[in-house]
Amino acid sequence: MPASTPATLTARALLLDMDGTLVDSDAVVERCWRRWADRQGLDPDEVLKVVHGRQGFATMAVLLPDRPMAENHADNRVMLAEETADLDGVVPVPGAPAFLAAIADLPHALVTSADEALAQARMGAAALPVPETRITAESVGASKPDPEGFLKGAAALGFAPADCVVFEDSEAGIRAGRAAGMRVMGVGPRAAAFAPDVHVADLTRLRVERAEDGSITLTALP
Repeated sequence: MPASTPATLTARALLLDMDGTLVDSDAVVERCWRRWADRQGLDPDEVLKVVHGRQGFATMAVLLPDRPMAENHADNRVMLAEETADLDGVVPVPGAPAFLAAIADLPHALVTSADEALAQARMGAAALPVPETRITAESVGASKPDPEGFLKGAAALGFAPADCVVFEDSEAGIRAGRAAGMRVMGVGPRAAAFAPDVHVADLTRLRVERAEDGSITLTALP
């Protein structure tokens, strides 16, 4: 972490991405997207550089800009079914169980590019509790890096954007959090490259404290 980066953030509500932040689903994401890349005649390694954080149809639009969006949405439905059925290797990000236990009574929401079925499947495979407040793919009209999901998450919890901290691992997610006017806690190796406000290697390196006034202090541990 650069010396100029603060080690602590204070919030009143937390907005949590799922894949790469709470759940390590990289193995299945790679399998499914490599198959899709092969079907499209694309370089799988190049495809994997842009898939994280976005809804599938949005990734496809980046990779195949001239293809009709209807085809992207159709392919995305197939992709979601494949990903929901394939849970091999889906595990919690280190520290995620303890982190979710620590924030159980604090205002928080899941804000994910997955749909409800995929979110339930992956959180279940990782044996993690599913937050009561959820913004999934069905809840929004635009994918990250659009800020819609995070803004809806803040509104659902009843907090202003400036009172929220976003937990994210991907470029698209970090951009979405920033566009929503929120501060970002980057989690994992992908996030480090996109200058989040604070970064932790995983959730074991995070301390959560709640003050009597309801504010939440998040401290990145060395």
